[in-house]
Amino acid sequence: MLLRGRRLVHLLFAGFAVELAAWYTSQSLEGLLQSEWARRTTAALTVLLPQFAVHLFQAAVPAEQGRTTSSGELRRFSAMVGAPMLVLALSPYHKHTLALTLVYFYVFGLIAAALVSLARRGQKSSSRTVRDRVRFLVAVGSLATTFTLADFLSFLGLKLPPIGAVLAIVFLFVLAESLARPRLADLYELVGRLLVATVLAFALAGIFYGFITYLGRFGAMYLNAVLAALVFLVLWEPLEHEVRTRIHQFFFRERNDLESSVSLLVRRLAHALEVPEMVDTVLSGLERSRRMTRCAVYLLDTEGNGFDLAGSVGAAPKRIESLAIRPLAEKIGKSLSLEDPERAKDPALVAAAATLGELRSSVVLSARGDDDELVGLICILDDRVRDAFTPEEILLLETVGAQLGVALANSRVYARMKDRDRLAALGSMAAGLAHEVKNPLGAIKGAAQLLEESPHDPSSREFLGIILEETDRLNRVVGSFLDYARPNTGNAAPIDVNAVVKRTVQILSSQEGGVEIALDLAATLPRAKIDAEQLRQVLINLVQNAIQAMSGRGVVTVATGLKRARAGRGPFQGPASERSGRSEPQESIEISVHDTGPGIAPKVLKNLFVPFFTTKDQGTGLGLAISQRLVQNAGGIIDVQTQLGGGTKFSILLPAADETAVPAVPEPAPVA
Repeated sequence: MLLRGRRLVHLLFAGFAVELAAWYTSQSLEGLLQSEWARRTTAALTVLLPQFAVHLFQAAVPAEQGRTTSSGELRRFSAMVGAPMLVLALSPYHKHTLALTLVYFYVFGLIAAALVSLARRGQKSSSRTVRDRVRFLVAVGSLATTFTLADFLSFLGLKLPPIGAVLAIVFLFVLAESLARPRLADLYELVGRLLVATVLAFALAGIFYGFITYLGRFGAMYLNAVLAALVFLVLWEPLEHEVRTRIHQFFFRERNDLESSVSLLVRRLAHALEVPEMVDTVLSGLERSRRMTRCAVYLLDTEGNGFDLAGSVGAAPKRIESLAIRPLAEKIGKSLSLEDPERAKDPALVAAAATLGELRSSVVLSARGDDDELVGLICILDDRVRDAFTPEEILLLETVGAQLGVALANSRVYARMKDRDRLAALGSMAAGLAHEVKNPLGAIKGAAQLLEESPHDPSSREFLGIILEETDRLNRVVGSFLDYARPNTGNAAPIDVNAVVKRTVQILSSQEGGVEIALDLAATLPRAKIDAEQLRQVLINLVQNAIQAMSGRGVVTVATGLKRARAGRGPFQGPASERSGRSEPQESIEISVHDTGPGIAPKVLKNLFVPFFTTKDQGTGLGLAISQRLVQNAGGIIDVQTQLGGGTKFSILLPAADETAVPAVPEPAPVA
């Protein structure tokens, strides 16, 4: 106990334990030596015993603030009567019957008064945990005191088994467990361990007694002790499990029901794949335990701005904003008891808890995703009692939050699998449909071209031109769709990126007017392993998008460079790398297309790479989706940075091939 702390209660406990040990030791020496000094030592230690007990019991469970007790009066009274009793025990008259009777009533009267005072303070406590713990301490202490009376009867010539000594050790164990914990000891665990240890101790004693009594006495004691120990070691595990199970079922039905309910809940939650099913499993499982009056499950919304109510038992706020509960989210860990008095000292946490409404004093469990992100909250409240859940029970409930986090992650994987299968089936069907559309389109176009060559009036030629134009546009849409549905892997090989960029810009510069296309090429670059035509297709798409965004006026800068990873990170981290699912290399080749246009609105930005999403009147919405697919097939990513009114920058990051770096090609003059 002294290793655990140096507070007054620790010192008093250590003194009481040493006093008790010395008292029993002196009794043993008195019986062995039959000396006068041993008798006087035992008498002096007997008088000191209740002094330690009175002070220790008062300090073990102090009175709550604002409540008055008689503990001070009891300490003063014990000090007043202790001094004359010590003088009497050390006087020549200590063997007199009257002296023994006075010492007898002094010792047990003071210990009984200390236990009564302890019981009264426990009854006045507003905490159920305090009441249960004090009630158990008083019960064990009373038993130890009662059976220790038998030890005092030895002064009158009566010899009884030292049951009081055993119970005194049990009482010290219970008291030490209570003082060693930050909060009050969990009665369930305390009594369970004590009863299991007691039953197993008696079983061990019974096995030894049987072997020694019936298989031989002192002559064969060593061999019989070894045999008894072997038998007990073989029986230890099944016997301990059986004893623990029976004790929990018969003596701790409430806690046993909670364990059973949580265990069943976690098993069912492991097989839930839909969010409504998960929420219903959590709520019904906790309600089945009969240990709560209110419960609510909150899940993080898609934007990450707050938690929406997914289900509840009893009234609960419909939504909790992330900013409002930030102090709670920062301190929650796996769980957080908002009823803990220590939490009331933190104003920020109190304000955050107030947003929970009726659940402000609940136990909050966290559900976390794969990246330890807080994705859900479970609030559990039992307002029938204070301190409704012990620390050990909160640890048990934490498994519910942990399993909910796993179940939510599994549900997202399951949803992605369903979407993938649905899109795969839709893609196969649409690809076949596109092929069927292309054939009649070819026939329509051919027929229109033949009609165009024949003499017609001007209005007929105008209509034929419209047919050919729209047929070409529809053919491009179908072709783009086929490219996206079944992208060609191309002929990937280490290429000179600067040469491909330079040639692409030359082609575009000859076609576009009113827009300046500038080059900014790195002096040397490693080669990148990608199909040159596919890279050219991606660049053409990005540059044309930039030109259209600027309405034909402005500057588009195409630049290349080498991007190296920072310590412990790679350039492929962030949302884009999460989309591609690629591991991050230590260096990559960056090709950027930066325009001076108006930028991209946030609503458009989040759907930028979604197929068939477009802001253009004549667009297909597949250009960026195809570009992203081509870059990802080469092991790279496309990232975008934009600012309203400040332009947009698309960056292509490609892993460098294991080739020697090549010098940049001569940079041409900017072409207007």
